[in-house]
Formats: sequence, structure tokens, C-alpha cells
Amino acid sequence: MTAVLPRPATRVDEAAVRAALGTVVDPELDEPITDLGFVRSVAVEDSPDGGAVEVHLRLPTSFCAPNFAWLMVSDAHDAVSAVPGVGRVVVELDDHSDSDLINRGLAAGLGYRGTFGHEAEESLDELRATFVRKAHTAAMERALTALLRADPSADVRAVTLADLPADAAEGLRRRRAALGLPAGDADPVLLREDGTRPDAADAPTVLRRARSVRISVDGNAHFCRGLLTTRYPGSEADQTPRPDDRPLIPLEVR
Repeated sequence: MTAVLPRPATRVDEAAVRAALGTVVDPELDEPITDLGFVRSVAVEDSPDGGAVEVHLRLPTSFCAPNFAWLMVSDAHDAVSAVPGVGRVVVELDDHSDSDLINRGLAAGLGYRGTFGHEAEESLDELRATFVRKAHTAAMERALTALLRADPSADVRAVTLADLPADAAEGLRRRRAALGLPAGDADPVLLREDGTRPDAADAPTVLRRARSVRISVDGNAHFCRGLLTTRYPGSEADQTPRPDDRPLIPLEVR
């Protein structure tokens, strides 16, 4: 009788783990934690039961909002757990005022409410939705501003998703899918929060409000990047430069 040999475990590549972490976004800054330099270390160890992965995260301050921190740590755990070949996963947050609480709760599978108890008053689903709305608004403004730079006389109400570069359109579609907003080729780029197209008189106000949201998001991102490099000298080497559509000096709000 022919012996049945066990199938070799899939070897886990550190690059695959880091790519998975790149799908985890800081909810407030709308940037991957890998780009922001929040991934402190990744260690992968092969084992017969699948690769054991240990990830350490760091944040710009010790008092970053615990609910934001939980979102990133738990999302990182889920993302790494989904990598083929991964067995045991440990994700820990370093140097935070609630590090011990968050790390224990995540390791025990308690969830957000089970970890924070009565302090977990705000729904994380509502929190996620709030920041996805802000991310969509900022992305919408960036796309339209890029067009206005090229043609200041452009009618922003007439611009549709089909008129945008592929990456800009895809970013808006992804965020609109999460919010239940229209995302077809013929749908307008400029929308109110409820998904309706503003009329001609209201369009400038909608765009100004979107610009203020974008400036807030971008400003916070620059601030947090700077705080991280101050707190952890040398961490700037782990940060990815911001895209050209997210300039250092924001446009004037008119």
C-alpha cells in the first residue's frame, strides 16, 4: 500500500504579509498603515501547522483614540490571518496607553465591546461609516480639483466618473460601494452626502465644503507623519511619500 505523505505547508512570504497590511487603512487619515510607517516590525516563522506571524504596530502618540487604534490592530489581524499559509497570528500595539488592554482583548478574541466594556459606547460600524464618508468627500474633491487645475472653466457638475483617470475613478467607486452611492460611468463626480447631484447654485458650496474636508484629512495626515518621526527617530524610512494629488500645501478654500 502506498503511503500518503502529508502535503507540505505553504511557505509564508514576509512580502505577502506586508502586502496584506497595506490593505489596512488608518480610518481618520485614509492612508494605508504601511505608507504611514505604523508597521514597526514583521516576523515570520515557518512551522508544520502554517507560518507563525508576529506584527508590531506603533502610532504617532501614546494617546491616539483607543477606538481608532482598535480598528487598525484588529483589521491588521484579520488581514494577516487571510494570507495563504498563515497559521498563528499575533498583532500587538506598542507604546500606547491602552496597549495592554488592546493586546489582551485581541488575543482573547473579545472584540471591541468585550475589550473595552462600558467605555465602548460608540458603534465601530458607525465610526467606520463616518470616516468612509469623509474619505469619499476628500477623494471627490481631489479628482475635481485636478481637472480644474487643467481647465479652470470646467463645469464640475458635468464631470462623470467616466471622465476621470482610472485610478481616481476606482477609488471613488470603492468608497461609494461602501456607502451605497451611485457609481456608474455616467454618474456625476460631484455629489451631496445623500448621493444627489447639487444644482448649479449649490455646486460651489458643495465643492467648498468638500475642499475643507480634504484639507482637514490631509493636514491630519501630515501632522501624524511628523509626530511619528519625532517619537520614533528613523521611522521616516518606513513611510511612503504621499501621492502627487495630496500636496503638502493645501489649496486655498474659496
